[in-house]
Amino acid sequence: MAPPRGWLGPGGGQVGHVDPPALWRATTVQACGLWPFAAGSGAPMTGVPLGQHLQTGATVCGDPISWFTRARYISNPSLFMLGMPGLGKSTLVNRMLIGMSATGITPLVLGDLKPDYADTVRALGGQVISIGRGVGGINVLDPGAMGEAAARIGGERGRVLAAEAHGRVLNMVAALITIVRGRPMDDHEQSVLSACLHHLAERTKPGRAPLLPDLLKVLDEGPDRVRAVTLDRGDVARYQEAVDPLHRSLLGVLDGPLGDTFASETSTRIDPASPAVCVDISRIGEADTQLTAAAMLAAWSDGLGTVAAAHALADAGLAPQRWFFTVLDELWRPLRAASGIVERIDALTRLNRSLGLGDAKITHTLKDAEALGSEADRAKARGFVERAGMVVCAGLPRTEMRELGEIVGLSEREIDLVSSWSSPPGWASTGGNEEPPGRGRFLIKVGGRPGIPIKVSITDTERELHNTNTRWTAKPSLSKAGRL
Repeated sequence: MAPPRGWLGPGGGQVGHVDPPALWRATTVQACGLWPFAAGSGAPMTGVPLGQHLQTGATVCGDPISWFTRARYISNPSLFMLGMPGLGKSTLVNRMLIGMSATGITPLVLGDLKPDYADTVRALGGQVISIGRGVGGINVLDPGAMGEAAARIGGERGRVLAAEAHGRVLNMVAALITIVRGRPMDDHEQSVLSACLHHLAERTKPGRAPLLPDLLKVLDEGPDRVRAVTLDRGDVARYQEAVDPLHRSLLGVLDGPLGDTFASETSTRIDPASPAVCVDISRIGEADTQLTAAAMLAAWSDGLGTVAAAHALADAGLAPQRWFFTVLDELWRPLRAASGIVERIDALTRLNRSLGLGDAKITHTLKDAEALGSEADRAKARGFVERAGMVVCAGLPRTEMRELGEIVGLSEREIDLVSSWSSPPGWASTGGNEEPPGRGRFLIKVGGRPGIPIKVSITDTERELHNTNTRWTAKPSLSKAGRL
């Protein structure tokens, strides 16, 4: 009888491994004669079905919220995903959005750049909000859902929520100024800006939100509350010297590339009761980095403020409890817009630390952080990976994997596996429907656990909803179409 792995010696040779047997999964009703099952695959089965384990073929399920709330695999309901372009990062996130929406979780795509998620959100019956020149805008001075919730709740709780809304508005205006200047605001300027916003909130009629031109008027008028912060001591020249740099920067926002989008009222507010929400900024040009970064930051601020308002209303018994899952895709683009943007992103995502909010941050490589101007910004950007509950890797070069291994802990086999997925198709490919070898393959890392390699196979419906190469899809010419 032949040995199970072949003979040694000339003309012989042992196989590298034994092919795994075929696997089937069934309920106890369908396979009642086999219950109790003798063995299990060991793959996690809590959460959205993601794909099949590359070694065992077993189904692998998971998402940040399910692994945080139900399975208790992670202590932070967040995901950080890295991978080279075209390997299916957004496809996997779309799969998570569909699955989580079916369980009552509200996906929020806060800044869809391509767009990768708009069609999926529409298919889920959700809300798609377009932002861009001539399309729609966001009033960064509008406290939005948080302001409305604060007025509705009232009392001490309402006052605390209103203070948080003020902080979000202050951070957002400071972020716009940071983008225009290319450097962060000075500390005394933030004090002046905060005093102006308090003055505007007290003087604006209920039901109306102030606009950026109103903020300029406050600086021009110089009310006592604002003058006191500048330490002008009654000297007009000292006051003007203190506020002129801030004044010029706000003029740069209004008269520059950002003014059309952020100087008027919010075109469409986010509806927290919607099954899903996508803020589509794909109509902003690829080279318009300032407007792209500003639109993403404004969308994040507005979206996270809506989440905080929904939780506050639920805590007060005025609305049902909801869970949310935010997607921050193409993270590298706002990071490179200006120095200090990392700090603003960190502040926006940390303002609401209450439960019920998971997030996914998606970028290409860790080198995106190395392109930042200061070591402090680079450290904050690396912290996004260190704090993530789940780290998901698509194909990455070996040097990238070794650097990532210093943060999340990767074995040599895991580094070899993921780096092999970054290889292109062979030269002998026919060019028909060839795909890179790493497309749809991911490694899921959680803490010090061994990584879970999976293969994602999408359905026809998902393929129709999520085609990132629509511009390259062959279509019949007008002459041919006319003859058909």
